[in-house]
Amino acid sequence: MATPTGRSPELRHDPVSNRWVVFSPARAKRPSDFKSKSPENPDPNSSSGNSCPFCIGNESQCAPEIFRFPPDLGNPNWKIRVIENLFPALSRTGEYPSEDQQRHQDHTAGGRSLKGLGFHDVVIEAPVHSVQLSDLGAGEIGQVLLAYKKRIEQIATFDSIKYIQVFKNHGASAGASLSHSHSQILALPVVPPAVSTRLDGTKEYFEKTGKCSLCEVRAKELIIDESTHFISIVPFAATFAFEIWIVPKDHSSHFHELDSDQAVDLAGLLRLMLKKMSTQLNNPPFNFMIQTSPLRVEESRLPYSHWFLQIVPHLGGVAGFEIGSGCHINPVFPEDAAKVLREVNVNLPG
Repeated sequence: MATPTGRSPELRHDPVSNRWVVFSPARAKRPSDFKSKSPENPDPNSSSGNSCPFCIGNESQCAPEIFRFPPDLGNPNWKIRVIENLFPALSRTGEYPSEDQQRHQDHTAGGRSLKGLGFHDVVIEAPVHSVQLSDLGAGEIGQVLLAYKKRIEQIATFDSIKYIQVFKNHGASAGASLSHSHSQILALPVVPPAVSTRLDGTKEYFEKTGKCSLCEVRAKELIIDESTHFISIVPFAATFAFEIWIVPKDHSSHFHELDSDQAVDLAGLLRLMLKKMSTQLNNPPFNFMIQTSPLRVEESRLPYSHWFLQIVPHLGGVAGFEIGSGCHINPVFPEDAAKVLREVNVNLPG
């Protein structure tokens, strides 16, 4: 039986995440009525000034710097700093296990263990506390993206690192411990299971169709906007309400293959999506993740491994069904979310 919105519940399988999503519009109001219950940061200046270690002038309060832009260490007027995380999830010091040692990991308590060696860095996106990423111009956001690229290329020289995750937590409920605009880079000595699952899903699609699933993302009703090199969509089986993907139009397996022109192009579309999301959803907490391929992915996997940038606004919690089954319930059909976001008008100065 159809729901009051006129749409029946539906299960969709996403070939990229390789999982099922339940779409249940009966659990929601109209898509245009979705709003964050509270702004992501009610007091953006609450930890500004002398108390914020990321503000310009407070560099001595931070962990060691890796590099900055502009690169002149003698110039105090930096725009972007990449630093070590003061409270890293992994240790960057110690002896990395060899491939043979990794194959003979310790097996304890029914599981496996491996030394927690890797890298955990912070990218401070702007020197001024009140400036958010979406407040910057496309060229400035492009420099942030190129900072990610440079750091990934540096870390990739370590043979022990298998996967590098770039992510941004925006707002306390999305995991941000400081309100000053920043993102993080975490490099692991293993390939995370979600990444392996993603590769398996895109492989299955490729074997059935002979095509890359993300190269095929062109459904008009799912498109929000596009630029010269990128397209923004609500994915066909979006796990979360108003989830957005920004996908390279041309096939590319690794984010760090991005060149300077593409970085500025991506930056403009990313800024537009963040502004639309903030305007429509009442400035929600969100995460964005760069979903790239493992550093040393097998050449045979390259035809179906395609990177993308995923943006997830926090509009609701995860409950028992999602935790128990790994199958999420989304109250907004992707076509409806894409239509709402297409129609949001925002002003983008500069």
